[in-house]
Amino acid sequence: QVQLVESGGGLVQAGGSLRLSCAASGRTVSNYAMGWFRQAPGKEREFVAAINRSGASKYYADSVKGRFTISRDNAKNTVYLQMNSLKPDDTAVYYCAATRLAVMALREYDTWGQGTQVTVSS
Repeated sequence: QVQLVESGGGLVQAGGSLRLSCAASGRTVSNYAMGWFRQAPGKEREFVAAINRSGASKYYADSVKGRFTISRDNAKNTVYLQMNSLKPDDTAVYYCAATRLAVMALREYDTWGQGTQVTVSS
């Protein structure tokens, strides 16, 4: 089983940028499709972005398309989420997740990190 640890969250002003990292250990991350999800206070967890095993295919929620970029470095066992033009609505705990199944089988992401807080001030 792979273990995931997120980092890179913090407080940023609207319009600013952050880059989240998800470091994997235990298993090579290249065996997994990877995703980023987020949960705001009082809301359900929602999909943000996903990337297939090779990194050739990427998917985004409409709310972040054009502002966020997911990428992976399998040699470093790390997945990234570059977040630009941040908005207060992006405030949430961001989670990295892994699945051995299809990249957009969102219900099949079964390994999760502990999350990292992103707060965007207006």
